[in-house]
Amino acid sequence: MAAHLLGVDVKALADPTAPATGPLVETFVAMELRKQLGWAGTDASMFHFRDRGGAEVDLVLETRSGAVAGVEVKASATVMDADFRGLHKLKQATGRAFAAGIVLYDGEITTSFGDRLFAVPIRSLWESVA
Repeated sequence: MAAHLLGVDVKALADPTAPATGPLVETFVAMELRKQLGWAGTDASMFHFRDRGGAEVDLVLETRSGAVAGVEVKASATVMDADFRGLHKLKQATGRAFAAGIVLYDGEITTSFGDRLFAVPIRSLWESVA
């Protein structure tokens, strides 16, 4: 619906390099997470992170106890080490409070990118992924 309201051809969204694809996918994920926070067993707030050097994380979830998880959203079907730049900065900034960093992407498998860093298919937000 957002694509329609913005006058974006929905067929163009199949191309991850199309200008509107990234922001629309990011907004979709943010709204899905916001919705799920409403019924999740853990009470958490959602924020955005950007450091002075320009590194950023699309979504940061923080529990009342102070645990922090970062979520980066990529419309791409592949993930590279560089996609974790902002999550590394968040991990550094939050220290022991850092629980996990996730890059949600348009791929098929969940894979580790190091200590508490994972690439996870976006579809895992609404379906079980092996």
